[in-house]
Amino acid sequence: MIGYLIRRLLFSVPLIIGVTLVVFLMVRVLPGDPARMVGGMMASEEEVEKIRKEYGLDEPLYVQYGIYLRDLLTGDLGRSIKSGQPVSTEIGARFPYTLLLISISLGLASLIGIPLGIVSATHHKTWLDYGTTSLALFGISMPIYWSGLMLMLLFSAILGWLPAGGAETPLHFILPSVTLAFALLANIVRLTRSSMLEILNQDYIRTARSKGAKERKVIYVHALRNAIKPVVTIIGLQFGTLLGGTVLTETVFAWPGVGRLIVKSIFARDYIVIQSLVLIFALIIVFVNLITDLSYALIDPRIKYD
Repeated sequence: MIGYLIRRLLFSVPLIIGVTLVVFLMVRVLPGDPARMVGGMMASEEEVEKIRKEYGLDEPLYVQYGIYLRDLLTGDLGRSIKSGQPVSTEIGARFPYTLLLISISLGLASLIGIPLGIVSATHHKTWLDYGTTSLALFGISMPIYWSGLMLMLLFSAILGWLPAGGAETPLHFILPSVTLAFALLANIVRLTRSSMLEILNQDYIRTARSKGAKERKVIYVHALRNAIKPVVTIIGLQFGTLLGGTVLTETVFAWPGVGRLIVKSIFARDYIVIQSLVLIFALIIVFVNLITDLSYALIDPRIKYD
């Protein structure tokens, strides 16, 4: 497994370099002059040129990219064009909120979605199955921002039970985490149900039942352990979707995380913050996918990494 881990980490290096290059080029083709936005519309050309020189914007693109890579290797993400603060400081203050939101959403989706998928599979073609699959279809079809707005309208504006935005108290966590968890929960329910239905029709399940094994043991020991692998895969793959979903969710609920920060940075043309956040997102996704692959060996001891 150590050799496999080293190979995966080495293969990730060119991927990360490619991400840095693509993001570096894309943020620089955005409309607008960042130096002009920092100086303001009333700034003179001399002031704008001074700002451009201060941030290295007057250098050729390949020189700017080289400087960017050099700073990354030293752990320097640069300084925000908009606020003048170190990017690492701005991200560090907001990232825990996003990480906490994603963790709660992922936990909710898994703790609710997997049991619902099992119930749907074990009650195939009953009202429980139809109701669960309808809920999953609804969750997959609804955009995150629409779900968030509807939850806010119902529980904040109409019922007044929950706050509509912010992150001051535990109650503020409920609406954004449920919104973010809803789409992932639907995918987990659907995949758990289909995987369990396939496993429950296998010969070894019939053999376990014919030997008198209790139904609970058949489902949760023999069937679930073999059916859970594709569910773990989709959870790992959907982690990137959750990161993308934070952009909309945090904007809707005024959540002080990095998703909201990246939206503000795009409007402010703060390309240094944008490229840093996208790079961090890419690193997180690579790491989560690696952890997902390694977890297969814990689920199924037959899997070996050579």
